[in-house]
Amino acid sequence: MPIIQISSLSHPGVEIFSTLTEAQLRNRIEPSKGIFIAESPKVITVALEAGYEPLALLCEKKHITGDAATIIGRCGDIPVYTGDRELLATLTGYTLTRGVLCAMRRPQPRNIEEVCRDARRIVVVDGVVDTTNIGAIFRSAAALGIDAVLLTPTSCDPLNRRAVRVSMGSVFLVPWTWMEGPLNRLNDLGFRTAAMALTDNSISIDHPALAKETKLAIIMGTEGDGLAHETIAGADYVVRIPMAHGVDSLNVAAAAAVAFWELRTRGSGK
Repeated sequence: MPIIQISSLSHPGVEIFSTLTEAQLRNRIEPSKGIFIAESPKVITVALEAGYEPLALLCEKKHITGDAATIIGRCGDIPVYTGDRELLATLTGYTLTRGVLCAMRRPQPRNIEEVCRDARRIVVVDGVVDTTNIGAIFRSAAALGIDAVLLTPTSCDPLNRRAVRVSMGSVFLVPWTWMEGPLNRLNDLGFRTAAMALTDNSISIDHPALAKETKLAIIMGTEGDGLAHETIAGADYVVRIPMAHGVDSLNVAAAAAVAFWELRTRGSGK
């Protein structure tokens, strides 16, 4: 692979790391040309093992024979841009990455039927826009037995650079896709839906009926307003997490972790 020494972040090819916005990297107009940035050797390794295609690396000189050596060996004939730490540190957040960035090809969008084909527990992320929350939800989903993640178009992109970092690469481990249209579409795939919301009709998350469901979709709402009234009304169950000391709600990422654990498929070995 070519090792390219740079003295400026305006060097041709480096713009994918230094100047392109998340929207430009994503390239909604031509999805097949979309790119995302993975940070740190551990996260990049998870992406490579999951089959994601690397396009270019950016790393400090010392990491070429250090932390990035194994990654460089696995990435084939792609450009490896390198420069002094002082130069690379001018990239926003770069000093948090342990010295290695990898530009990778975005995967082709998958349809819901494919993503959910063998799933028994899935989560629908509806309008969650904070990158940290998205990354944390994916990390909990991977750890706690969620088989797939569906996101409404109003939610944050899971391949956003910060979301990928917070997830510690879990966005590469759990099948996911975008979901448009009514949530009752999931009923056609055999799922019963459980909307996480506080209403007069909410049942406790440890209700026996929930554990008996063969296929369950857990619906998580926005950080501020929660789920829309129509979504709640259309769900098969409305579910609450019992709380103490007068606390009425949890952060969506924390609530997701509780819900994933309590509503997991029992006896699955996960």
